[in-house]
Amino acid sequence: MGAGATQVSTSTAPRPAARRRAPVLPPQHGAWAFLALPLVLACTVVTPSWWTVVLAVAWFAAYPASYAGGRLLRDRRPERFRRPFVLWAALAAVPAALLLLRFPWLAWVGVVLFALVAVNVRYARRNNERALANDLVVVTECALLVPVTWAVSTAASTVPLPGTVPAQIAVLTVVCWLVLAGSTLHVKALIRERRDPRYARASRAFAVSSVVVSVALAAKWGLPEGWALVVPFAALAVRAFLVGRRPARAKVIGLVELAMFALVAVAAWLA
Repeated sequence: MGAGATQVSTSTAPRPAARRRAPVLPPQHGAWAFLALPLVLACTVVTPSWWTVVLAVAWFAAYPASYAGGRLLRDRRPERFRRPFVLWAALAAVPAALLLLRFPWLAWVGVVLFALVAVNVRYARRNNERALANDLVVVTECALLVPVTWAVSTAASTVPLPGTVPAQIAVLTVVCWLVLAGSTLHVKALIRERRDPRYARASRAFAVSSVVVSVALAAKWGLPEGWALVVPFAALAVRAFLVGRRPARAKVIGLVELAMFALVAVAAWLA
């Protein structure tokens, strides 16, 4: 056995490349801020409960499960992602089951999310997960968590439909969607679609339009407190014009977006 081992170790024949294991966590670090923003926004106007924590665990575990599931559909070696998928799916399923037992109306929320995730799966099968339309579906999924977080935190007995939630929660749902959609456009314009000037124009137009919408949202929230919500949108508009005028690393772009998200959360808390 010793001789055999020596022969193998001194051989000049090429050795097969070591198999790379699939990452346990998705490499898309910015996605965690997307996941956190709706929870944080909802908690600026409602007192979190233990059920809020359970919801957060299910929500954050569902993301790596969906990432691994998408790789199972389109990776050249899908078996690498089977273990991460099973791990995260199990971690998400336990708190999700507890929530469903406590709040049966979440089944209807699940139906809506299932339909939206089906769109994500379709794009994943086409190896086109980065499509803008698919990103906006993900943004919608995140924004919907704002009223769900409010309903779970207040132990609501029915689905949080439009017209049944407080005006502030409705406003924050729109705020969340605008911020995440604008961030998606902005980052695409600076990185993946930097050679397509249409994305830069769309990002800036969306940012300016969001400032106008934020004024209406401030009025819906109630003045003068609602004016605080206009501030981060003004900052986001300035960012859309300034960041990217010179080439910037992805890390710098991400840190700026994180700072913008924090500003939005602070504004909601101050309002």
